[in-house]
Amino acid sequence: MKAIVYTKYGSADVLHLQEVEKPTPKDNEVLIKVHASSVTAGDCNARGFVFVPPGFGFLSRVMFGLRKPKQPILGTELSGEIAQVGKDVILFKLGDQIFGISEKFGAYAEYTCMAEDATLVMKPANLTCAEAAAIPFGANTALYFLRDKAKLQSGQKVLIIGASGCTGVYAIQLAKYFGAEVTGVCSTRNLEMVLSLGADHAIDYTKEDFTQNGEIYDVIFDMVPGKSSFSRYKSSLKPNGLYLAGAGGLESIAQMVWTTLTGGKKVIAGMAPDRVEDLVFLKELLETGKLKPVIDRRYPLEQTAEAHRYADTGHKRGSVVITIAEQEGSSHG
Repeated sequence: MKAIVYTKYGSADVLHLQEVEKPTPKDNEVLIKVHASSVTAGDCNARGFVFVPPGFGFLSRVMFGLRKPKQPILGTELSGEIAQVGKDVILFKLGDQIFGISEKFGAYAEYTCMAEDATLVMKPANLTCAEAAAIPFGANTALYFLRDKAKLQSGQKVLIIGASGCTGVYAIQLAKYFGAEVTGVCSTRNLEMVLSLGADHAIDYTKEDFTQNGEIYDVIFDMVPGKSSFSRYKSSLKPNGLYLAGAGGLESIAQMVWTTLTGGKKVIAGMAPDRVEDLVFLKELLETGKLKPVIDRRYPLEQTAEAHRYADTGHKRGSVVITIAEQEGSSHG
């Protein structure tokens, strides 16, 4: 089978199309014919070049392999079809259309194996595989921080920094679903899109510094990697406001510990867990039209390196999707 393989860390140039052995599912696993994947921050972090939050460089190496990658095939988000089931599998059957998150990567390939109890659910019938592959990583992160950590309530004011990114586009929609008044911070070219997703207000960071406009918020959700700054933004928080450092590194974690001890305005950082029940919740929102996928560009599998180069610019709007099965299309734009 064809797969995108990398054997050393570096820029997008380390990604190469290769023929590799097709995996065989274990007794508790399913073999998935992958129709689509995407380029997430997790994939870029693992590749070891950009979007590694400050202080995470060494940790990334410990997680992903000290001298070379432990897992040579990247790809966390995926959608596709069950091609084979292990003898103990009861949750899925041959031909099921699914989507989910592969914690062990491996989605940049024609086939991959996942345990049946992994973060994998039936694909919403109203979405294409490319659209479904754009959902799990960003939407799951937004759900975790806004619902589980901030416990966002109707009528609260939330500011989303990086509102046009792969998590930001879902944070806008979820915050509106929970009844919040939403302000998105983005560049000039993304203002219209941010408003079209349901934001009540949009701030162009190239023309306005929101910390100087006198507005204060219950929650600030920051998804801009490497630029998180609680000290700069805390003046825009209400007395018991929350700063959600969704893209924060070790510094944000240290601030979280400190602000927990001191009271008042608090920092919340960390990684969103991958849970089946959360993906089921998102699936229901997708099926009822309360949540919509946002795709910037699509690239065929053989152009995955080019897709990563585009993601490395830091200017993608929503998701960059990798299409693998022929019927999902092979052009980007």
